[in-house]
Parts: sequence; structure tokens; C-alpha cells
Amino acid sequence: MKNLIVIVGSLIVAFAFNFFLVPYGILSSGISGVAILIGLITPFDIGLMNLLLNLPLIILGYYKLGKVITINTLICVVSVSVFLYLLPVIPVTDNILLSTIFGGIIGGIGIGLILKYSGTSGGLDIIAIILSRTSNVSVGLLLTAMNGIIVLISGAAFNWNIALYTLLSIYITGKMIDNIHTNHIKLTMQIVTSKGEIIRDELLKTVYRGITITEGYGGYTKEKKDILMTVVTRYEMPQIKKIVRTHDETAFINIFETIEVDGTFAKN
Repeated sequence: MKNLIVIVGSLIVAFAFNFFLVPYGILSSGISGVAILIGLITPFDIGLMNLLLNLPLIILGYYKLGKVITINTLICVVSVSVFLYLLPVIPVTDNILLSTIFGGIIGGIGIGLILKYSGTSGGLDIIAIILSRTSNVSVGLLLTAMNGIIVLISGAAFNWNIALYTLLSIYITGKMIDNIHTNHIKLTMQIVTSKGEIIRDELLKTVYRGITITEGYGGYTKEKKDILMTVVTRYEMPQIKKIVRTHDETAFINIFETIEVDGTFAKN
């Protein structure tokens, strides 16, 4: 079911690109935006370019982020690339501003679904997550900086009107992603489980975050429980939830916003 939702999300993204953004030369965020740029100025197909540009990053993600997130990313990237190839490029409206707004909204809905059920949509997400784990700079800030470069390239390759429309589209897409996925960059996850050691070991292997463990017991059953607390980025949350549910379907997971982290955010 999760993979089906990711595929549907990929179809929505490709629809937004080919029917709203690509006809007017408006770029999206991330590697897809680079693929659109190359497709507009060369005879190469945008779907094929999206796949080729993402493949090295997927391989990098396999070694740095683990098998689960890599498989999820691969499903997403292949799906988006196939749909970009199959769907025709037809403008729904002759108004570039409407295309920018609705392309951003629809694309954000698709990417939001992908992130919610997959954890990453590939491309710059992978680079940003890896850099965030080693630099303690937020994923959101890193993505903003990299997307800013895409906007500058858009302005240099076409004109600054298109660059501003690209900026507006990226902003709207980001807002829609936040509404569907989560609008907090850092989250605190509190996991109450009877499988604490197993979950701890796997989290330390796959997630570059520190974990604090305390002992507790159920107020009703008085059964001994482990309480795991960790601060993560929103991009890591789905992966952690999957790990916990794999080992303990009855675990209690409490997720809440983290306003500020003062101290070591990444695992030592």
C-alpha cells in the first residue's frame, strides 16, 4: 500500500511538471529542476535525465543512508521518470502565473505524499540529509541554498522573469510539502517499547542521531518498558517509525516539535 501511494504521488508530480511547469520553462526544486533545465535546452528527454542524474545519488544514499531509504528513493525516482516520459507536455492554461501557482501546489501535494510514505524523493534530499548529519545544518536550510542555485541558473539560462516564477513555484511547493508532511524541521521522538535494545541497535546503525534510554513501566500492566528519546529531522521520522514498527507493533511513539537544540544534535 505504501509503495502504491508513492507511485500515485510520483504521477501527481509528473502531471504538475508536464502540464504546468515545463511548458513555460519553469523549473522545479531539486534534481528534477536540473533535469527540466537540461531537457529544455537540449534534445534529451526530461524523464530520462531525471533518472540518470539521480542514479549516482541513489548509489551514494545506499552507502550513507542505508538500504531501506535507498529502495524507497529508487521506487520514487523510477516512477517519476517513467511518468515524465509517458505524459505529454501540454499546457493546461495560457496564463504563466496560474501555471506557476497550480504547478507548485500540485507538485507539492505529490512530493508531500512521497515524503510522508517514503522518507525522501531522491536527488538533493539525499545530499541534504547526508550533509545535515555531518554538519548539524538543517535539511531545510541546505535545500533552500541548493534550490537558490537552481533559480540563479534559471535566470542565467532563460530570463529573470522565468527565474522569479521558478522561485515562486519552489516556495509554493515547499509550503504544500510542509502542510502534508510536517512543518517542523526538527522533531523529538519518544518511543516506549519492550524491545528497546533491538530497536536501539538498529537505530544506531541507520540513523546518525544520539539516543537517550531510560527505564519505565506500564502504569496499568506494570510491565518493564524502555523509553528511547531522540531528536531527528522530519526526513528521518518515517524511517525511524518503520524500524520501530518492524520490531514492536505495539510500541507507543510520541512525536513533538523541537524549537531549539542546544548541544550535540548528531551522534558522536
